[in-house]
Amino acid sequence: METQAATRTEVTELRLIGVPTDRHSSFLRGAALAPPLIRAALHSDHGNATAESGVELGVDIRLGDSGDLPLSEADGDDALIAAAVAAAAADGAVPLMLGGDHSITLPAIEALAATRGAIDILHFDAHPDLYDDFEGNPRSHASPFARIMERGLARRLVQVGIRTLNRHCREQAERFGVEVVEMRHFTPEAVPQPAGPLYISIDLDAFDPAFAPGVSHHEPGGLGVRDVLAVLDRVRAPIAGADIVEYNPARDLNGVTAVLAAKLVKEVAALCARNNP
Repeated sequence: METQAATRTEVTELRLIGVPTDRHSSFLRGAALAPPLIRAALHSDHGNATAESGVELGVDIRLGDSGDLPLSEADGDDALIAAAVAAAAADGAVPLMLGGDHSITLPAIEALAATRGAIDILHFDAHPDLYDDFEGNPRSHASPFARIMERGLARRLVQVGIRTLNRHCREQAERFGVEVVEMRHFTPEAVPQPAGPLYISIDLDAFDPAFAPGVSHHEPGGLGVRDVLAVLDRVRAPIAGADIVEYNPARDLNGVTAVLAAKLVKEVAALCARNNP
């Protein structure tokens, strides 16, 4: 990703927000333990703070950190998540949430839409997360994008890497006008590029389990790391916010999924440095 960040007199801030919750997870829990481990990988001496384009955290873009939110796995958690996202945006920072399960995307989008209006979403995932009501829970991590779209919080929803599109979710995608790039048809060039402001949501099970074993729902046949980087490289929209979700440390191998999540933090930072005025 080429950048003009080095020529700027002011730099954008990317603000990390740890969201340690897996209350709405199905099948397995564990994602609530993820945020500190992603931070540890990001700051580890095994690597450095530079994205592939040469953008350096702390130099070309400020890196703020709100720490982990004091969630209680109760109904009030959504308000805490939304408030943290709203506070970051009000400060002129780009909020990046470290999940946690995918249910956290809904309050984040609600907070951003409250001040910016409906935004665009680029969503990487093995699953479309469009269930109207999964296992009796309309707030399930399998349902956030149904809630977002039915409330008119997003103008466009582009989903990439999907490989579990059952009949119900296909009908939901048609109902909401979701632009789905199924994995079987994937090329970076096939991914639509919304004008933005853009929210990027990365569920780590979008990646093939060979690249990201530390997730609750292994789904073979997924995206490679270079596939996702190629899609991000084409993004030219201003970035309103982002999340990296569904890392389950209990299923990881040698911390490789945490390292991948940390790399994605740097690459999202590079996009903010390049695309945000």
